[in-house]
Amino acid sequence: MVYLIDDDADVRDALVLLLRTMGFAPRPFAGVQAFLERPDPRQDGCLVVDIRMPGTSGLQLLERMAKEAGGMPTVMITAHGDVAACRRAFKAGAVDFLTKPIDEQVLLEAVEAAFAALDARNQTEAARAGRDALRAKLTQREREILDLVAAGLSTKEIARALDVSPRTVETHRANIAEKLGANSVAEMVRFALEG
Repeated sequence: MVYLIDDDADVRDALVLLLRTMGFAPRPFAGVQAFLERPDPRQDGCLVVDIRMPGTSGLQLLERMAKEAGGMPTVMITAHGDVAACRRAFKAGAVDFLTKPIDEQVLLEAVEAAFAALDARNQTEAARAGRDALRAKLTQREREILDLVAAGLSTKEIARALDVSPRTVETHRANIAEKLGANSVAEMVRFALEG
């Protein structure tokens, strides 16, 4: 889904047609407020938004989304771009900054880059959720031992730190490895550091 926000109806219609011919499913909006009030606010997609519009500008929307988790990858478009606006847009996370009239190949590349960024973010979130689910399988003691393994402590050092026998630490390490599907200490350390 490509959400297109532009207050100029002619530009909006032309971009909708262009995006459709490129195989995308554009949803046009005449302004930021209409976009924010859409009935399906959780649906993923990318955003193509005019930087200057009456009311809330596209740049203000981008900066607002940058503060929220899960903002959409955004391509900024403008007829009156300047370096300061471009800089603000990129600082807020814009994927690209295009000037009107927009070259269709440049728009295609920008939208594809936005979807690539969305895919990468979704993969990162899925991996994090998977790690969180695995971490939830560990007991409190196993989490402690995993953190100490990641800190580089040996089995004997962990046993002394926790006032348990080395055999108990080895048993916990085996349980941790099994629950995480880790085949080596390196995999356990990587899991601990990424989690």
